[in-house]
Amino acid sequence: MSFLARNEYVVRAIRPDDWERVKELRLDALRDPVAHLAFLETYENAAAKPDSFWQDRAVTSGEGSLSARQFVVEASDGTWAGSVTVLVEEAGSKDWAGLPVELRQGHVVGVFVRPEHRGNGLIEALFEAGVAWAWERGAERVRLFVHEDNARAQAAYRRMGFVPSGLVVSFSKDEAQKELEFVLERPAWTRPV
Repeated sequence: MSFLARNEYVVRAIRPDDWERVKELRLDALRDPVAHLAFLETYENAAAKPDSFWQDRAVTSGEGSLSARQFVVEASDGTWAGSVTVLVEEAGSKDWAGLPVELRQGHVVGVFVRPEHRGNGLIEALFEAGVAWAWERGAERVRLFVHEDNARAQAAYRRMGFVPSGLVVSFSKDEAQKELEFVLERPAWTRPV
């Protein structure tokens, strides 16, 4: 992120009392033109969820949570420009697709930057915070899944060092479409001694 952008934005973990803003940002993300490729959830399903869902979400992925952390990038005027969430997947468990998790890892979900804030390094700042948190939680790698047709997202993930692992899964909305796993291995210098 440029020096100018760093002065205009702050990346932070959400707090439980942010639940209304968490809901607002998620609904805006689900209206994005590529939301049908980027998110498993639809706007209609998310909008129908009760406030208690959003309140719980802000607690279970907010400051203090050990299993998930949602980071937002906040503009100097207080608006939220984007978000990313990192889930911790434990070795020996099964992931969302029913596949075995072989090592402790972070799983990035819910990546979104508002269109008017794109192109100034905010995605990198969000990922920097999310990946650092995953390393702090003892993750051996961080992964994400991206739709085969979402070239913009794939390019962004590659810029940040993520590479395709070779794992391909069916897209849950349409079995004929595919999602590609991208991974970032933990650098040796970040491993505990």
